[in-house]
Amino acid sequence: MRLLYSFGIKCYALGVRMAAPFNPKAKLMLAGWRRTFGRLSVAPVGKGKTAWFHASSLGEFEQARPVLEEFRRRHPEYKVCVTFFSPSGFEVRKNYPNADFVCYLPMDTRANAIRFVNLLRPSVAFFAKYDYWFNYLEQLRRRDVPTYIFSAIFRPQQYFFNWYGKWFLEQIRGCFTHMFVQNEESLKLLQSHGFKQVTIAGDTRFDRVHTIAQEAKRNEVVERFLSLHPDEPVLLAGSSWEPDEELLRRYLQHRGGHLMLIMAPHVIDKSHTGWIKDNLLKGIPCTMYTQMGDDDPQSKVLIIDNMGMLSTLYRYARVAYIGGGFGAGIHNILEAVTFGKPVVFGPKYHKFKEACDIIEKGGGYSFDKYEQLEAILDRLLDNNTAYQQASQQCIQYMGSNIGSTEQILTIVDKDLPKY
Repeated sequence: MRLLYSFGIKCYALGVRMAAPFNPKAKLMLAGWRRTFGRLSVAPVGKGKTAWFHASSLGEFEQARPVLEEFRRRHPEYKVCVTFFSPSGFEVRKNYPNADFVCYLPMDTRANAIRFVNLLRPSVAFFAKYDYWFNYLEQLRRRDVPTYIFSAIFRPQQYFFNWYGKWFLEQIRGCFTHMFVQNEESLKLLQSHGFKQVTIAGDTRFDRVHTIAQEAKRNEVVERFLSLHPDEPVLLAGSSWEPDEELLRRYLQHRGGHLMLIMAPHVIDKSHTGWIKDNLLKGIPCTMYTQMGDDDPQSKVLIIDNMGMLSTLYRYARVAYIGGGFGAGIHNILEAVTFGKPVVFGPKYHKFKEACDIIEKGGGYSFDKYEQLEAILDRLLDNNTAYQQASQQCIQYMGSNIGSTEQILTIVDKDLPKY
């Protein structure tokens, strides 16, 4: 099985190399792999106490941030290295100020793992949620490096627990000093396979979005837009896709102007935002965020056409519509829930624990058809009692799930090398 694993890794690497001339993501990944060792050899990490944080992509990095930043606050004597597998993580966070060095993680061959760990010489290693790279984990174990994974979640359907994944599960059993999982199902599943150092610590994303909400600054552009019609309720659609946007158009028409809509599409290039304004919402006064100024004072739709602000805009909504529920799956609901905003989303939500939880609590709602969406939104926007009940459930849910970072680092601090 080790040979099969190595063969699979090499096939994946070959596929990236073959795709690189035609695929921008593969090209970035390949270039990143090639530069890693040269950059690492002259980096400020690896020359004293070094903490290694690995995240597969941007989403996992956001889960890692609360742990990384609190670890750094508690242990300023450590240098911090952050690695990514995906370009979507590295390209966005390559200049992250709380890391001393950020790079791609080369493919998990035995030679790469030995070379990387020898250069980095980590004193402690953290993995966020996913990415179980056998050769890297084995090299950390051989060097007795305390190694942790947090915000992990396991299900019986995962390949670990099928016949073809059992070998891999056996190999990593002794590689983690401690595993921090999100729920009891994960705990029991790992324990049933012989894992002992496992603790339920929840999801560090709660800590992350809580921090975002606490640090959120006023947005003068959005406030100026909302001041045009201060008595109208506000619906914010976050990370919307075309199926979501078609439904929102119908709902705008249903409201007959009695609504302020902030639409933050998942795709924000000019062709798409222009299509929304000039085609989808033709005849409805709209304003682009980057052009807010002397626009039509009758405008009741604000289209967010730049990146990086959605998580702080939910504060202005009464209700949040979360996109993606008619595609691969919904986007992050916690960024809205942390502000106490009821959330509404399409049917593809079942693989997201927090979405299932918030529906059960009464702070979130899912729908399959437009008629259901219309009834849900009308109730939350127009019925203050219904809105307050849902909002309070969101606040209580967040409050009961904050604190994962503290729980993790309390255990980690006891294991850190005392030198």
